[in-house]
Amino acid sequence: MKPTLSLGIWLLILALCTGCVVLGKNTEYQPFDPALLEPLLPGQSKAADVCKVLGAPSQVVELSNGNAYVYQRSVIKGTGVWLVLVSFLNGEEQHDRVVFFFDKNDLLTHYGMSLNAAKASYGFPF
Repeated sequence: MKPTLSLGIWLLILALCTGCVVLGKNTEYQPFDPALLEPLLPGQSKAADVCKVLGAPSQVVELSNGNAYVYQRSVIKGTGVWLVLVSFLNGEEQHDRVVFFFDKNDLLTHYGMSLNAAKASYGFPF
């Protein structure tokens, strides 16, 4: 092969393989502090007490025997590789969720939580 042709092929391969890599994460995530939930006791705490500690809920669900306050936070992490001819993307979203259940008198009956947001990870996009 002529050196010029060989150089041209290598430059073409190099040009087609150029691109960029991006890692991204949302910055709005505020984790739940389990220590803040300790003073919220079923049978003693009211809906107003929960709102004082955690603020306004993400969602209020009306139930037949009371209400449920849903607090949700999420983390989204993404990875992307952009090449000239092809792009690869990967994203993962994990949630922290705490749900408080109140009776008709706004007294806390019980609550449950799922704390998975810390498990969000960056991954290979292919």
